[in-house]
Amino acid sequence: MPERELQCVVVTPEKAVLEEAADFVAVPMFDGELGVLPGRAPLIGRLGYGELRLRRGMEVRRFFIDGGFVQVRANTVTVLTARAQRAEDIDTNAVAQALHAALAPAPTPQAYEEQLKAQQRARAQLRVARHREEIRT
Repeated sequence: MPERELQCVVVTPEKAVLEEAADFVAVPMFDGELGVLPGRAPLIGRLGYGELRLRRGMEVRRFFIDGGFVQVRANTVTVLTARAQRAEDIDTNAVAQALHAALAPAPTPQAYEEQLKAQQRARAQLRVARHREEIRT
């Protein structure tokens, strides 16, 4: 692999979702976003809910990532996540309904914590879907 290229691998418990070359990869970290270019120093980090972007030339591909971990090593970005969904596969109506349900009052503190996570997840999915829509228009 040339020095100016990254390999991006995305794996969920069910399957390998993606394995392709990229010029640049951005991942949603627990506390922000991490951009990775070839030659990046090794790193292991905790992912948050959000958008994974791969750029190759002028093409940008977007995915929703549902938390997990990322490892950057030897120009390979490996993402281990509970779920990865292509931006074009996000059903915004279903996500909006899930967000609405997660905004209802919670009966217990544990339910409240789960609702907060569901809200974060739904909002992140909607952001990824909106970015996809903005690019197409």
